[in-house]
Amino acid sequence: MIEARKQAVSIRMSAADVRKVKKLAQRLGARDSDVIRFAVKSMLARLGPLHDNEVRGRNLVPVFVESGNELLRYFELDALRLDSIINEGAERERRVESDDIALIAMSGLQQNYALLRLSSLGKNDGDGEGNGLSQSLRHYLYEKYVYRHNGGEAPAGGRNGEAAGVAPLKG
Repeated sequence: MIEARKQAVSIRMSAADVRKVKKLAQRLGARDSDVIRFAVKSMLARLGPLHDNEVRGRNLVPVFVESGNELLRYFELDALRLDSIINEGAERERRVESDDIALIAMSGLQQNYALLRLSSLGKNDGDGEGNGLSQSLRHYLYEKYVYRHNGGEAPAGGRNGEAAGVAPLKG
């Protein structure tokens, strides 16, 4: 059964965020609610695999790599919680190693340590900046969990960190 009815929801937003939504709406010639719906739909598309209970293990790596620090910081996800989200119920060969989950978690809060950890793995292609960390981490995790298990082929979208249905991080 397809639910065609729309539902009203109430959200709490800071006054500054409400002002920004109103300015965006005005500039786009749209309603405030259109801007908010766009934001929600964009987020749902970006995090799509997370609302599919069948997607587990290495198939969730692109979501956390591409969502970057935002998701980790906003929801205060630590390595333990991230491990349960990614690996709970995953078959053994599809599980993500706990060291790699720790790297993902560290990339959000402890960037310098994560950069050192990647360097010790010989996987730091970056410039020492946060940008280099995200690029190096993306490359390392995609090579290990996505491309290797895809017969060495990059997913639709190429080898630049894009997985099917997941937009790459900006900078």
